[in-house]
Amino acid sequence: MKKLLMIFLFVFAGSVFAAPKIQHWTTNNGAAVFFFPAPTLPMMDLRVVFDAGSAREGEKHGVALLTNGMLSEGAGDWSTTEIAERFEGVGAAFSNSSHRDMSVVSLRSLTEKELLATALETFKVVLSKPTFPAEAFERERRRLLIGLESQKQSPDAISDKTFYQTLYGDHPYAHQSSGEIETVEKITLDDLVSFYQQYFVAKNATIAIVGDLTREQAEEIAQAVVQDLPEGNAVAKLPAVNELSKATSVSINFPSSQSHLLVGQVGVTRTDPDYFPLYVGNHVLGGSGLVSTLSDEIREKRGLAYSSYSYFLPMRQQGPFLLGLQTKNESVDEAITVLRDVLTEFVNNGPSQEDLDAAKKNLSGGFALRIASNKSIVDNLASIGFYGLPLDYLDQYISNIEAVSLEQVKDAFKRRINPEKLVTVVVGDSGQ
Repeated sequence: MKKLLMIFLFVFAGSVFAAPKIQHWTTNNGAAVFFFPAPTLPMMDLRVVFDAGSAREGEKHGVALLTNGMLSEGAGDWSTTEIAERFEGVGAAFSNSSHRDMSVVSLRSLTEKELLATALETFKVVLSKPTFPAEAFERERRRLLIGLESQKQSPDAISDKTFYQTLYGDHPYAHQSSGEIETVEKITLDDLVSFYQQYFVAKNATIAIVGDLTREQAEEIAQAVVQDLPEGNAVAKLPAVNELSKATSVSINFPSSQSHLLVGQVGVTRTDPDYFPLYVGNHVLGGSGLVSTLSDEIREKRGLAYSSYSYFLPMRQQGPFLLGLQTKNESVDEAITVLRDVLTEFVNNGPSQEDLDAAKKNLSGGFALRIASNKSIVDNLASIGFYGLPLDYLDQYISNIEAVSLEQVKDAFKRRINPEKLVTVVVGDSGQ
């Protein structure tokens, strides 16, 4: 079995880095399409991504999530039960989600002609003719409110929400996709319809298709699923993110045995020229799990936390650079000091050449496994299209990793990360 897996990965990696290539075109009504033929299995993965995440909501926090979630609650002449039965009857899987940058609608189907035709017809109607039934809206809004209420009992949710609000201030990235109780209670059905009509349009859509299809079939599918959407317009660019002017600390008392600690600042966009040096460098710092520098200092040497981490979350505009851990309440001050000291040392001196080489080897060697399924490929394809990455991004990934030098990592971290200007959020029992 292991030998067969290695043969598969070798063949797959060759197909990614040699041929076929990502193909790109635009539908008649303006949707951008990105297609990767994958004839290994008789399957198709389709993803339609709209620039319609929570960053587009204005003050109606939660409306993007509710709008996306309501698409399959009723469409055309079908109820939500009938929609589910149509997908299940042909072995297709429908899913949808909403994030800060984007709203996503996905379909996985067999490519057998009749099965695929039913799945695509159902998907098209869900995408272009949702009915937004009032009863379903009230049910979904109540469910969201229950979820928001439960977040008050989660130190993890509280720390995450507080970190983003403190870091981003009045920028659209400050609020979470699920909104707040106060805003969700005020959202109306008309708000959902208005949001849908403004943002779920062809010119605001990116289509990713991966599967056992010809270019001609992919063109027909892409055109069919968005042909009933209005052409509309692509949305305006999001406002720039302001850099932090000073360090800010927030401590929230919460009755728990452990404190949740988040530290960070503004990071990078998805197309930032420093992306690869920062990505590779962070793999050494805190992105490689238990073998990272953070884990060594915090877990192995001091036993302050079971795990610690750091990551960049690049988005349309600058996403966060974040470090985090959970520790005993009485260890919070020590953990903060160690976390900041490790970051400062890394920014000032960078990783060792040995650690950097190991990180590059790990990232390059694991790449084939990270794209070893149609689902993972369509994930990457959608990101390439949505964020405007080069069409040869997957081809060049390993070479981009291997090209990162120690000097580039040191330079990027010194220019982009300032340990003197961090947001620090602690949620736990302070004993007060």
